[in-house]
Amino acid sequence: MRRSVTTASIAVAALAVTAVAPLHAAASPGRSGAHELELTVLATTDLHGRVQDWDYFRNAPYSERSGDATGLARVASVVEAVRAEQGEDRVLVVDNGDFLQGTPLTYFYAKQQPVTGTGLEHPMAAAYDAIGYDAQVVGNHEYNYGLDLLQAYEDDAEHPVLGANVVDAATGEPYHQPYTLQRVQVPGHKPVTVGVLGLTTPGSAIWDKGNVEGRVEFLDIIETAQRWVPVVDAQADVVVVLSHAGTGGGSSYGPELPAENPSDVVARTVPGIDMMVVGHTHRDAPSQVVVNEVSGEEVLLTQPYRWGATVSRVDIALEKVRGQWDVVAKDATALRTRDYPEHPAVLAATQEYHETAVDYVNQVVATSTEELSAVTSRYEDTAILDFIQQVQTETVDAALDGTAYDDTPVLSIAAPFSREAVFPAGDVTIRDIAGLYIYDNTLEAVEMTGAQVRDYLEYSAKYFTQVPATGAVDPEAITNAGGTPDYNYDQLAGVEYDLDVSRPVGERVTRLVHPDGTPVADDDVFVVAVNNYRRSGGGNFPHVSTAPVVYNEQQEIRQLLIEWAQARGVIDPADFADESWWLVREGERLLP
Repeated sequence: MRRSVTTASIAVAALAVTAVAPLHAAASPGRSGAHELELTVLATTDLHGRVQDWDYFRNAPYSERSGDATGLARVASVVEAVRAEQGEDRVLVVDNGDFLQGTPLTYFYAKQQPVTGTGLEHPMAAAYDAIGYDAQVVGNHEYNYGLDLLQAYEDDAEHPVLGANVVDAATGEPYHQPYTLQRVQVPGHKPVTVGVLGLTTPGSAIWDKGNVEGRVEFLDIIETAQRWVPVVDAQADVVVVLSHAGTGGGSSYGPELPAENPSDVVARTVPGIDMMVVGHTHRDAPSQVVVNEVSGEEVLLTQPYRWGATVSRVDIALEKVRGQWDVVAKDATALRTRDYPEHPAVLAATQEYHETAVDYVNQVVATSTEELSAVTSRYEDTAILDFIQQVQTETVDAALDGTAYDDTPVLSIAAPFSREAVFPAGDVTIRDIAGLYIYDNTLEAVEMTGAQVRDYLEYSAKYFTQVPATGAVDPEAITNAGGTPDYNYDQLAGVEYDLDVSRPVGERVTRLVHPDGTPVADDDVFVVAVNNYRRSGGGNFPHVSTAPVVYNEQQEIRQLLIEWAQARGVIDPADFADESWWLVREGERLLP
């Protein structure tokens, strides 16, 4: 069942690495009778490019208040320990998607020195292969860098990459392998066949429209499970579904696509599933049991915590009944990787990639005349977000010179992605800018009317909790209303406006004017600079996904920020800081 990993097999293509001991431990003897057998499934999800336990934005080992650790290097030690305990032949290791995007490491080898051009093995493939995964499903972020990069990863990986509900747009046939059958042979026992089916959230059709439109389509997860689970169940003793989707059905897009997070619905309505690995929503939910309405059988759902902070361990007890294996019990626990060291096999397989990424992000690109912080960007206009707005505005404005939009006012939209982002006084590095703009978005621009801009701001303003008409207000306590994440609080530059947070949602934009003080009319026309995620419908903001696109040159916003700073050599807020929006109550500003 398992590949034997040696120092040769974990070597990075074209890179010399230090020889280390193999990751896999020798199998321990079976402990159950011939008619009883226990298997263990180890699962990870949402690694988002985290190989070593390192924070590239802080240039230091990763740390957080909870004490959780990150990265495949620590996951490897968890896997090794469980294999040593259970016996290697009894352990399967699976990953639930979102692995190709999320750190400067994976960005560098997708955009700065793409593996599609250099021929190097992808660093994530090198890490997963050093551990010896058995299967993996695509997540939505696998499409961020285009299908060619994803294909290069699939070619490198020594395990199948699944995705049953992703189909070729021309043929309707599966674009990825729908499922895999893993034959588990434990000495003294009849072989067990474990079928692993892969499903992924359909939102990629919106979020990465530019990369997938016309090439692949994303089908309904529930309908796809109804088609493929019986196929897998007919061939397997144990059916495992890797579902890169959460539970509860909530969506961050409109009704034009199937449900974003229906994993629990699949478990409840599609018979034949023994366990599901859940992901996408970054929850720490090691065990949930759903009773299937058709069969009456219990389906075990497990969601490991994001970034490799935990590994889900699912122990499955089987019993032979009339010559066939039946699942008779299942149990799930979370193994926290902070309790395990980084494994030398993964460190060796990825060290030169890691060092290259560290060198890249620590390049100095400019000098800042003063410290600029994003810590209060959630509730007041800050210079560091104005830096983003200025670069986006300038880029679009220059591109529209000589076009029909030459004289149309350009507005810009940005959100507070990181509360920790800061440009220090003095040297500013790529990692400082990457820490401000943490996503790999590209810049687009659309045409919107004054009425649409007002609607957009009203929708964004639901981020704030309604405050009383009188009394003290702590701005720190009124953000993230209804669980709205910071990245869904969009701020607008190029006009001035007040948000009255004492008023109900939908009635908060009490002043919206041009820079000269003229009120914005409903029929005024603007060009609005916006990132591709939002323009494609991410966050379900009004109008922007259907508005006419007037600019889309596939320029990465982070790289535009870096190049703007490099070209000037100095980051001076006098060049871009422009306070233009305020939180108010009955016309009085909440902050001085």
